[in-house]
Amino acid sequence: MDFLSTPIAISLALVVFAILAIRSQARKRLQRTEKTKRYHPVVTTFLHTLVNFHRLHDFITDFAYKHKTFRPLNLFVNYVITVDPANLEYILKTNFANYGRGLYNYEILTDVLGDGIFTVDGEKWIHQRKLSSHEISTKVAKDFSNGVFKTNAAKLAGIISKAATCGQVIEIQDLFMKAGLDTILKILLGIEVDTMYGTNEEGTRFSHAFDETNKLTLYRFVDFSWKIKRFLNIGSEAVLRNDIKQMDQFIYKLINRKIETAHNSSEDELPALKKGDMISRLLEVRGNDPKYLRDLILNLILAGKDTTASTLTWIIYMLCKHPHMQEKVATEVREAANLKDDSSIVELADSLNEEVLNKMQYLLAALTETQRLYPAIPLNAKICSSDDTWPDRFSVRKGDMVAYNAYSMGRMKDLWGDDAQDFRPERWVDENGVFQEESPFRFIAFGAGPRICLGKDFARRQVLMFSAVLFGNFIFKLKEENKVARYMTKITLNIDGGLHIHASLR
Repeated sequence: MDFLSTPIAISLALVVFAILAIRSQARKRLQRTEKTKRYHPVVTTFLHTLVNFHRLHDFITDFAYKHKTFRPLNLFVNYVITVDPANLEYILKTNFANYGRGLYNYEILTDVLGDGIFTVDGEKWIHQRKLSSHEISTKVAKDFSNGVFKTNAAKLAGIISKAATCGQVIEIQDLFMKAGLDTILKILLGIEVDTMYGTNEEGTRFSHAFDETNKLTLYRFVDFSWKIKRFLNIGSEAVLRNDIKQMDQFIYKLINRKIETAHNSSEDELPALKKGDMISRLLEVRGNDPKYLRDLILNLILAGKDTTASTLTWIIYMLCKHPHMQEKVATEVREAANLKDDSSIVELADSLNEEVLNKMQYLLAALTETQRLYPAIPLNAKICSSDDTWPDRFSVRKGDMVAYNAYSMGRMKDLWGDDAQDFRPERWVDENGVFQEESPFRFIAFGAGPRICLGKDFARRQVLMFSAVLFGNFIFKLKEENKVARYMTKITLNIDGGLHIHASLR
């Protein structure tokens, strides 16, 4: 009892009392703060989302018309979906460090995309972004890729020309997918796979497997049982595993062939073998790590194949629906390239340098308008790293899945006016017919902030060249004039069932 009256004991008691008092006050402040926080309205559930998965982007758009930002109720992860440009600028730029891919996204995507640029954060992401940005921006890479674009656009046009001569119906989306694969593999690996001509069965199987993994991977975001199915190797996860196996066999075979060629070539032969392809340059810098190269290639295929194929398919569809605009594009292309009536497909392709492309302002506007309504990547998501409050004064919690929907944003009247759902390329040009860029936080098709698509200019050149060659040489009409195209719900926005068209020579 004497100890309790000593100065030391009294001091200790006072310290303990002070700590308890501070903790009590902190708890009360936290409770008061939590009470004053506002969270975005819950408007649906994950079960309703699952039922509407086949029309996911329109399902989201229906709610976005009423709430710029909202939440679907989910038992496993909190989702917050926004179409508010102010919120997007905050997420993607102002407080960029607080919103990354996160472990949740990584677990869903890594089986297919490995440790590629679309799955990782931090130093891995910084390294791959710098590497990829450098590799696609050098003069050697630009010249090499432009040559591949011209060659493959002419090949594609040759296939369409034969079909047009015979009056055959063309499934153009499938052709764009194959052309995209041939193009990106040539640029990455310097290897011809010629899936456009259908002579490479392995390439065709790879393309099909890649498309399926695209769809099944996105399905994981709404399928709460995917980990169980993966463990048991049943259902959609068994299909996904088999598709990944097929993809890996194809890609590793190409990588090993490239490594073997480099090893067996003399010093004098190496410069001729490289011809500007990316992997040859990387083999010099990083050595022979097939897994690293596999992840890099698959991520760049996703960025460079499906996205361009999607945009090209949708612009064919939209200009078939608006034939007077198709004629305007064709006239502009032929005048810019200074073509004669008897000019060949190859002559048009060869004429497409930077100066000529810069004259095609209406074509660029039509492509951008297509991307506004049908963005190649319609939905993107980040993970919130710590509690935060957005510019709209609503709060989000650590661990929340933060998503933004480019498809929905392209249909918002408060962003684009009462004619938001109309296809009107003229909204992108000024009174002099010169193309005008929009804020990336309003037109989000290429992303924005530090994670903005590093291949934007690369992709734009490719789509412009292919479009110029096609619209400059052919008149396109839908097989079914009244067809209303529907998308498949996958990572990229492709037309369900493909796009069947008739083509005739100009």
